[in-house]
Amino acid sequence: MKVVRTALVAGVAFWGMGAAAPASAQFFLQPYNFQGKPVQGDEPGIGQPLPGATPAELRAGLLWNMRAALNVAALQCQFEPMLTTVSNYNATLKDHEAELKGAFDTLGAYFKRQNKTVKAGQDALDQYGTRTYASFSSVSGQLGFCTTAASILHQAVFTPRGHLAELAVDRMRELRNSLVPYGEQRFPRYIGREQHIAATMPRLDALCWNKKAEWVVKKCGVQNWPPAGATAIAAR
Repeated sequence: MKVVRTALVAGVAFWGMGAAAPASAQFFLQPYNFQGKPVQGDEPGIGQPLPGATPAELRAGLLWNMRAALNVAALQCQFEPMLTTVSNYNATLKDHEAELKGAFDTLGAYFKRQNKTVKAGQDALDQYGTRTYASFSSVSGQLGFCTTAASILHQAVFTPRGHLAELAVDRMRELRNSLVPYGEQRFPRYIGREQHIAATMPRLDALCWNKKAEWVVKKCGVQNWPPAGATAIAAR
């Protein structure tokens, strides 16, 4: 196959810049898939441990974990207004007020039962809340976290009242996964540094091209462009 030199140079430039621009509030051409299996609240890494909790208390803790995460998102993700995290968070609080209050009251009763005095129970609840909020702090993983939280908030707005905990069951693993930083998955993050892939550039020196701007196989061998194989998926 003959490749005209001028077209090849243009193609290399286009490849370097990226084939398309991302849409609004879309940070990557291909984001990492953070989806996970449903949880019940006592799995490692989902939330602060609640030893001796009943299924209802675990469910309340799971819902409160999601509310805390979405609160953090409403504060941290305002750099991209198209995510609408603030307005959707406020709408979620208003629409699901009764269910959220019920979850908080259930947690309060749990900590009172687990401690000898009312004050000790309140202190334990406060500590639980502080640690829960802190566990959702994200810097390097902010883009993935904000995108995921925005998606969950959008779904929460359309979730029927009394069913918000079901959303937490389905998507809390995904929300936790999104705190791990991943970048662009369509193209390598660091060209030439990935395993099993090396940056390949075409030869553009005059020796390899005739006066018609066609590749001369006799002088330079088989054309080395475009590179063989698919582009590798970026690592973290």
